[in-house]
Amino acid sequence: MATSTTGGGTAAGAVSLRGALIGAATLLLAACSGTNLGGPTASGPIPGATPSAPTDAGSTIGTGSVRIALLLPLSAGGAAGNTATVLRNAAEMAIAEFQGPDVTILVKDDGGTAAGAQAAAQAAIQEGAELILGPLLAESVRGAAAVARPAGKPIIAYSTDTSVATRGVYLMSFTPQNTVDRIVQHAAQSGKRSYAAFVPDSAFGQVVQGAFQEAVSRSGGRVVAIETFPLDPNGVNAAASKLSGIAGQIDAIFVPDPYDGAAVRALSTAGIDTRRVQILGVGPWVGNRAAAQAAPSALYAAPDEAGFQSFAGRYRARFNQDPARIASLTYDSVSLIAALVRTQGSQRFSETVLTNSSGFNGVDGLFRFRADGTPQRGLAVIQAGGRVVSPAPRSFAGGS
Repeated sequence: MATSTTGGGTAAGAVSLRGALIGAATLLLAACSGTNLGGPTASGPIPGATPSAPTDAGSTIGTGSVRIALLLPLSAGGAAGNTATVLRNAAEMAIAEFQGPDVTILVKDDGGTAAGAQAAAQAAIQEGAELILGPLLAESVRGAAAVARPAGKPIIAYSTDTSVATRGVYLMSFTPQNTVDRIVQHAAQSGKRSYAAFVPDSAFGQVVQGAFQEAVSRSGGRVVAIETFPLDPNGVNAAASKLSGIAGQIDAIFVPDPYDGAAVRALSTAGIDTRRVQILGVGPWVGNRAAAQAAPSALYAAPDEAGFQSFAGRYRARFNQDPARIASLTYDSVSLIAALVRTQGSQRFSETVLTNSSGFNGVDGLFRFRADGTPQRGLAVIQAGGRVVSPAPRSFAGGS
């Protein structure tokens, strides 16, 4: 029988942490899931609040015997630096809320560069780090991996770029592949067979287009047409008109237009009935009123809402500011590490433990690491406006 351990914050109103590895030793990190995928740093400081000051890159969190590292671009400035501070705060919060974790986190500044991450990883390993959390940026992950992999030290990184994932370098993030796979899977189960895609002419558009084509192929469907639209709003209507002629041949249109609904409105203007043709969106539609108004029946895949709301409330109470959306990744990864240290002994960070096929459960719901380093997430299917039409799974089906 699986065992479980219980930890958690003792402050009034705090949600208890329950850590457990599902399968060989079940660890519940937090029996909640998350929402509001408004982008990597969607939430900013509370109006009138004073953001946390930058933290000394050489600081430590916790006093346990097991050392791990946290590599973040603390000195990078701009959005990356601000996000790094929030992630550092989330790590501190996870340690505080887990009862008696035997962990010390060595916080290292990677400067947001490959060279900086390589130096930070080297320093952390010399100081006894058994595992590295972070970095945040893809190039920094590559730099850290150049040191950590030869040393046999696993990495759990926060980049969404799956090209940096490999054996021993695991991604904790929400990737386009995960969200697209889930929404296409749901569409196929709902009887959709013929698809079109209307994607932005950008690097993001290229990534999600590839993920979409692969997901449709796996589902047994066919892609009838793919049309790109320019980032200039003035060109969206012209691009949409090119799809109007095939509207009768398709069951669904994939539209990764997460911010203002312009692409969906352009489809309607072009004469495509978005009430008949199912619009499939992406996670950042969560809480986006403009997108919901443009296509109220649109569907997207994202974590459930309750877990992140609870986490964000506790974060605000502790730091007097809103967390960046991806702060939950750091919180969950630190909580996972603390739980593995408590229950898994000397094998705590082995490949077998980290890639357990049953996965883990955290603030953002179910997740697991594949052997190739890519993540898999248990996501819900949500209608624009917030109604859950297909809940997130409680367990992973099969071992892949």
